[in-house]
Amino acid sequence: MRNDFMYDVIIIGGGPAGLNAAMLLGRSRRKVIVFDNGKHRNRWAVHMNGFLGCDGMDPREFIRIGREEVEKYGVEIQYKVIVSATHTKGHFVVNDDEGTMYKAKKLLLATGLKDKLPEIDGIEAFYGKSVYHCQYCDGWESRGKALAVYGRNRDGIGQALAMKTWSSNVTLFTDGTNKISRLDMELLQRNDVKICTDKITGLEGTEGILEHIILANGEKRAHQAMFFSTGSSQQCDLGEQLGCEFTNKGVIKTRRQQKSNIPGLYVAGDAARDMQLVIVAAAEGAKAGVAINMELQREERK
Repeated sequence: MRNDFMYDVIIIGGGPAGLNAAMLLGRSRRKVIVFDNGKHRNRWAVHMNGFLGCDGMDPREFIRIGREEVEKYGVEIQYKVIVSATHTKGHFVVNDDEGTMYKAKKLLLATGLKDKLPEIDGIEAFYGKSVYHCQYCDGWESRGKALAVYGRNRDGIGQALAMKTWSSNVTLFTDGTNKISRLDMELLQRNDVKICTDKITGLEGTEGILEHIILANGEKRAHQAMFFSTGSSQQCDLGEQLGCEFTNKGVIKTRRQQKSNIPGLYVAGDAARDMQLVIVAAAEGAKAGVAINMELQREERK
């Protein structure tokens, strides 16, 4: 099935980056379609923090309002999954999971990242309520509590030290691994970070609020929140399909104004940055929207 209409811009990703770009492009009278698969990175979160004017807002409500605002400008939003994307001279072609093809002059990837949850039984019930990946998003709400930091081998050292800003009671859990060097150990001890290398078998709590970490030896450690450092990955492989360059951290490399190495292809939000905050994603979306419109304007001049 073909949709032969030529859009000015296709945006893949309906989170803060994609919607903010869509708003500015819609206000610029561009024909824009946004594809949203609903798998936003912070959909597990109860509150969205650190966004001026929206601090503490439900992220689902933030997205709902954003969609309504964008649609006022004639932007089309489709709740479909894009499975493939190609580019030829002058335009891009994408295909959804129902076999429909769409074409556009420009393409913006705002597909985001997905977090790798620690492999602990039942952790999903706590994620976004008392188990978190970002201290800037949820550190304030966890201030002064008994905090656990999860990171196998040496992965959690930096985050454990960082969490001392929010609590004096921080324990690093390495989940049955022990590759912490003597220098690492001395650094953690100097900063009063406790260390537990025992294997974790589960979490215990009520309605998603962590109360205890259960160890393989049967011991229960009392903790009220956990932050993890297990990495993230791209939500999809469209960047690879299109031939994007990636950094050594696994995000798409961008130039000025969110441009990728592919002419006409822009990338905004977590998929392209290691400063992974909602407000940064939205700002990058705005920057990409303006840059795309300016590029279209230059191409339209006779």
